Amino acid sequence: MLESRIENVDRAEAAAEEVARAAGFDVDEQHHIAMAVREITVNAITHGNQLDAAKKVHLDFSISPAGLIIEVRDEGRGFDASKLPDPLAPDNLLRQSGRGIFLARAFMDELDLKNLRHGLEVRMAKRKRR
Repeated sequence: MLESRIENVDRAEAAAEEVARAAGFDVDEQHHIAMAVREITVNAITHGNQLDAAKKVHLDFSISPAGLIIEVRDEGRGFDASKLPDPLAPDNLLRQSGRGIFLARAFMDELDLKNLRHGLEVRMAKRKRR
């Protein structure tokens, strides 16, 4: 569990890289997994919990022979994912934000968003290559 402070993004990223290494992913995959967790944690802290240090970001890792499942939950209000702007649309190409979920989807094999009673849960999976 992390306080909603932007400096905790580095802690989440480092933890993800370590877990990915322990799960047996190669260096490139470790980096992709860590970057996905970084992007989603930034979103949880800034958009979900709105930098409220009293609200927490919950980060859970589950290693299996098939791969790795990561869940990131915030304590915010959630949102309608269908209203996310397309980061590849011409009007959005130069924006500084709005790519976190897009990048995490690109780096992971699965990404699901679920609005909870108090917050949003992002569930990501990375399968091991055989």
